Amino acid sequence: MPGKEEHLAFELPVLPYDLDALEPWMSKRTLELHHGRHHAGYVKKLNGLIEDTPWESKALAEIVCGAYGDDANQGLFNNAAQDWNHSFFWQSMTPDGGGDPAGDLAARLAKDFGSVDDFRTAFKTAAAGLFGSGWTWLVDDGGTLKITTTADAVTPIVDGQRPLLTLDVWEHAYYVDYQNDRAGFIDAFLEHLVNWSFAADNLGS
Repeated sequence: MPGKEEHLAFELPVLPYDLDALEPWMSKRTLELHHGRHHAGYVKKLNGLIEDTPWESKALAEIVCGAYGDDANQGLFNNAAQDWNHSFFWQSMTPDGGGDPAGDLAARLAKDFGSVDDFRTAFKTAAAGLFGSGWTWLVDDGGTLKITTTADAVTPIVDGQRPLLTLDVWEHAYYVDYQNDRAGFIDAFLEHLVNWSFAADNLGS
């Protein structure tokens, strides 16, 4: 249509590391399936749902927050939020990650959880105890660091919380590598994969 502003469709983000860079803690096969199929599927469905609608001109976070809680837009929310969540998850991991955070992030974790080790214990408990599919998050909630879990596609940004990092505990995130050992996947994330620099940048932003 003449004069219509061209919409740039959402694109699957490029991973910030090679497909085999997280091995042995997350396999190339898992990333091929999880990023290349699951995440790509959400992006494709999202683009189809917003085409020729007012949502077309919105940023991803605007779509997530605008469609949340609207039964008529549940499918739109699910696909937009899963795109947002997965994009954030990929950055929450890094090759040679894990270990201990430093600086202000370490101090804030100690202040709000008692110690970094206490944070790890609480995060593991929350992630292991989440029934069904969902996400476990470290968030800044009005100046206090908290651990929260969300079911299905729900994301803390709809409640005004600022995510610092997340762990995907949908089964497809770990079943290829860990079968039903979710606890082993959580341990691997915290001990070998978690990207503390990314969390610190989000805390300081």
